[in-house]
Amino acid sequence: MEDNKNQDNDEKKPFEYLEHTADCKFKAYGKTKQEQFSNAALAMFNVMVDPLSISPMVIKEINVTGSDDCQLLYNFLEELLFLLDTESFLLHKVMELTIEGNVLHAKVYGDTEIEKYEISGDVKAVTYNEMEINDDYVQVVVDL
Repeated sequence: MEDNKNQDNDEKKPFEYLEHTADCKFKAYGKTKQEQFSNAALAMFNVMVDPLSISPMVIKEINVTGSDDCQLLYNFLEELLFLLDTESFLLHKVMELTIEGNVLHAKVYGDTEIEKYEISGDVKAVTYNEMEINDDYVQVVVDL
């Protein structure tokens, strides 16, 4: 029954939040690893602000490497947090994301005029705790 639930979620929504004691845990769905990684980025920012409310005023390019898929996902999400911390970049959408071997390249749209938006909450860091990557979803825990 659990598998059917995940398949239904894949068709209905790009991510869901799961119960976790102190942090935020979510699963991001997609038909491809690239779509799952993109939806994980949206889920992470959605903890703070609705990405759809962010104007796509700025384009950023992200290039990260990783020794495996977990490290690649971790490095991608951490790079987005770095852009938030250093340039006040709020994510609207991941427009392009490619993974070739151990290299991830993404083009992301968002805005750096953070004062225009209502921010609730703060993601401090991505963790490897309970991180999962499989054919149906990626699971991530972020430190709040």
